[in-house]
Amino acid sequence: MTGESGLQRLPRLVATDLDGTLVRSDGSVSPLTRTVLAQLEERGVPVVFVTGRPLRWAREVFEHVGDHGLAVVANGALVWDVARDRPRLERAVPAQVGLAVCEEVRAAVPGTAFAVETLEGIGLEPAFRERYPVPGGSARRPLAELFERPVLKVLARHEELEPQEFWDAAAAVAGERLTITWSSASPLLEISAAEVTKASTLALLCAEMGIGPEEVIAFGDMPNDLPMLGWAGTSYAMAEAHPTVLEAADHVAGSHEADGVAEVLRATFGLV
Repeated sequence: MTGESGLQRLPRLVATDLDGTLVRSDGSVSPLTRTVLAQLEERGVPVVFVTGRPLRWAREVFEHVGDHGLAVVANGALVWDVARDRPRLERAVPAQVGLAVCEEVRAAVPGTAFAVETLEGIGLEPAFRERYPVPGGSARRPLAELFERPVLKVLARHEELEPQEFWDAAAAVAGERLTITWSSASPLLEISAAEVTKASTLALLCAEMGIGPEEVIAFGDMPNDLPMLGWAGTSYAMAEAHPTVLEAADHVAGSHEADGVAEVLRATFGLV
């Protein structure tokens, strides 16, 4: 990013995805990455985690958020105030619209099963096969009952289709009523309210901070990162990113297993 004088201007905010981007495959944040995040915080440059993770998983890395204490969770459905341990912004799926679209997707793609993420945790249809351990006490109920609480994100799973095939079919049914994306190697779709993306919520947060898109550097690796990478003034795809992300980003960072984000930030900000 270059100012009116022609001099290179440093970003004022860093927006980074977590899994496959900032976080290693074992779920850890490396010592180098922790050091870089702390150095940027000392310089007054907020590093905002912008993740598809639900709140229950995002909490695992909140110790690295920094003093600004904000994280964009569930693909933009929630801004969480880490310091106060409470929501700052919720962008839930309208229940009537969500239920209607889900049932239409199920009719168009038989075998689809659904789960939902709320502030309280995950709720699942009986047929939904979760790949990760489900917290004790999680509800298994019909979809209509799962929508009785505000739903931040809907999960749709199919056991036979490829992710792209499933996405295309579901998106054709939903149209503009909901936002459908994916970030998994398995056929798992992530469904948010209309126009709710990582980018749209990050834009709201940056506007509050007086920061424009040209002042943001962003990192990601999967299709759910595409809106954010397209919005930010400077964008990086990770080395192992999905082909659509590699094509869309301005630059390519190193592997998430080898501190790719941290190395770019060290070079960009002249960190030791």
